[in-house]
Amino acid sequence: MFAALLFEGWTDHEVDAAKTRSPCTSPAPDAVAAGNGPVIGINGDGIQTASMPARTVALTFDGGPDPVWTPRLLDLLRRHRAHATFFLYGAQAARHPDLVRRIRAEGHEIGSNTYTGAVLGEASSARFTTELDLTQAALAGTANVHTTLLRMPRTTSPDTLCGREWQAARQATARGYVLVAADKAARKPAQGMVRQLSQTETAYRETRKLLDDRSVDRFITVTDGLDLTPYTPVSTVARWQGTALIWGTGLGRAFSQAMTWVLGVAGALGVLRLALLVLFARAHVRRLERFRPGAPWLREVIEPVTVLVPAYNEEAGIASTLHSLLGSTHRDLQIVVIDDGSTDRTAEIAAGIDDPRVEVIRTPNGGKAAALNTGLAHTRHDIVVMVDADTVFEPEAVHRLVQPLAHPAVGAVSGNTKVGNRRGLLAKWQHLEYCFGFNLDRRMFEVLECMTTVPGAIGAFRRDALLGVGGISEDTLAEDTDLTMALWRAGWRVLYEESAVAWTEVPTSLGQLWRQRYRWCYGTIQAMGKHRGAVLGVGTAGRFGRRGLSYLALFQVVLPLLAPVIDVYALYGVLFLDPLRSAGVWFAFLGVQLLCAGYALGLDGERRRTLWSMPLQIFVYRQLMYLVVIQSVVALLLGSRLKWQRMKRSGTAAEQIGGPAPYKSVPTR
Repeated sequence: MFAALLFEGWTDHEVDAAKTRSPCTSPAPDAVAAGNGPVIGINGDGIQTASMPARTVALTFDGGPDPVWTPRLLDLLRRHRAHATFFLYGAQAARHPDLVRRIRAEGHEIGSNTYTGAVLGEASSARFTTELDLTQAALAGTANVHTTLLRMPRTTSPDTLCGREWQAARQATARGYVLVAADKAARKPAQGMVRQLSQTETAYRETRKLLDDRSVDRFITVTDGLDLTPYTPVSTVARWQGTALIWGTGLGRAFSQAMTWVLGVAGALGVLRLALLVLFARAHVRRLERFRPGAPWLREVIEPVTVLVPAYNEEAGIASTLHSLLGSTHRDLQIVVIDDGSTDRTAEIAAGIDDPRVEVIRTPNGGKAAALNTGLAHTRHDIVVMVDADTVFEPEAVHRLVQPLAHPAVGAVSGNTKVGNRRGLLAKWQHLEYCFGFNLDRRMFEVLECMTTVPGAIGAFRRDALLGVGGISEDTLAEDTDLTMALWRAGWRVLYEESAVAWTEVPTSLGQLWRQRYRWCYGTIQAMGKHRGAVLGVGTAGRFGRRGLSYLALFQVVLPLLAPVIDVYALYGVLFLDPLRSAGVWFAFLGVQLLCAGYALGLDGERRRTLWSMPLQIFVYRQLMYLVVIQSVVALLLGSRLKWQRMKRSGTAAEQIGGPAPYKSVPTR
């Protein structure tokens, strides 16, 4: 895509193409300036010049083909049974191949006016060669011709071939070209002349006037008037190269035009998402703070809770996780550690904790879903909290997490996951994502009643709700998302408790982050496909399907797929369009994102100083996330099977314990 846009920008906006000439430092040679005519060639006998015979006019049209005026000029010439020479831009010929073929089919002659109209005397040697060779490729692909005629841009009569232009002219003739200038305007048509015109309305009027001139007997092409050879044979390779050039030009132009619309739609969607996040987050806060006299209060949930901790090779952090759970203010706990075939000391460390509330179950390695189902079979209580073995919990986290289950319609509750290990730029970016992305999303999902994921790091469930949907499914790699969607389809509500805080360890290398997010994204898309029937459902399931699944599809799949294209087009705008306007739009959108991120950090009780890293996030982190979505979609389309991939832990999730407190709200749902 970038290659197509780069070529389109180079040709359409003539990057590096000089459009004006330098003053002549030396005059044109006398043999040219005072020669026999405006058609110039150089051979073994030196400089040769020629002019049209008397009462003969060679009409020549520069530039184009123009989609408006070239057809009109061709119609005019056909009515007068006249022929002309069209000196075409290669770029325009590649864009309008049908017009080039029509020019050739109606008996007119085709010459080169370079590819973009660059002044050859000011061009570098590479640019000089490219301008001529690409034009020949375009003509070979459109009309199957290799022309010998060249009109150098910004030249008219032979005496304008001076200074640097004459040096460029000598290089062109050495490549086999015959240079065609034009007679001066003072020369009479009856004397015979080469008339230079453009492809515009003014040229159309002048051509019509000339064609009615009774002093002229013939209107012919340059080579017919001088008995020259207009074309040389075209090889098959050159013809295929020309065809490829035409296809590439068409692709770049179509892509550029389409991107104008895509950029507008994607930009509007991005702004809409930010507006919705802030709007519904504010609605979520108002809902929690609202207090109506006489309103019924939900009872406090003090029932015993079973905590399931699936673990595979988690010796670095399992002790911190269990000690934080044992320090919970909700004292009546059954903590079940399911060692999923670990090859390290995870099970020994867990079993070594001297507390009767901790139970360790050893199972062969079967994956997280299987481990959770094993733990579910050993639960003794009706409320189940599922956590990750790399997560550390605030003392009140479990108690606050289970409070929304006092309402009989609530089947699951999502906690507030925060990044514990925030050292390093990559971790800071993930911290911003957790606050600005995940947690702000969950506030909106609760208001809209379409929570898409209860995270594996911290989530509370009714045991009968879990058993009612068949436990934790192993159909997808995002078992937490799959389970949440299944609960909605079974008629349960899912809420978000922002004051139940757990600190998790995030990847500290790009490779680990890639593997984690690839699994998340791949599994989420699997879950969306599995539960797509919810879109046509009724009641709670239907609301979730039409709101939650539509949001995921639009903003977490489609928009990320478009995002790299948008970034490439933004770079195209800076390079080839208006750089100030393109940069202004980019900075304006960044400013909106910073404001929204600052609001999200405030709601989570976080310091806003981390915002300094957000502009840098766009250049590395987001590109990685976009590529993750692309790879996930491609893998699913190709039917690839992705295995569970585990992150190497360092036990740093507790670094932020005792840090900023989250937003505290009155629990009056």
